[in-house]
Amino acid sequence: MIKKEILIGLIVGLIANTIGTLLYIILFSDFGIIETYQAAVQQGHVGSLLALGAILNLVAFFGFLRIRRDYRARGVMIATLFTAMLILYYKVF
Repeated sequence: MIKKEILIGLIVGLIANTIGTLLYIILFSDFGIIETYQAAVQQGHVGSLLALGAILNLVAFFGFLRIRRDYRARGVMIATLFTAMLILYYKVF
């Protein structure tokens, strides 16, 4: 039961990060999603895009804490840490 709750939180965290990144691109970029991603890769800003998308994880994390779903909040935290590792990878390599 606990593993299922953490997995749900992990999935919600990854989806929230994806939606946050896409939302940022749609709202603040003059180009399409693919063109913005390609430009971010060329300029080395993929980590920044992911970090801005991870802001939406705050909403999911505190939402789960508010409704007392601590294990789901833990899953969102794991997704955020995964994103942080991915950002570190893009920044270093």
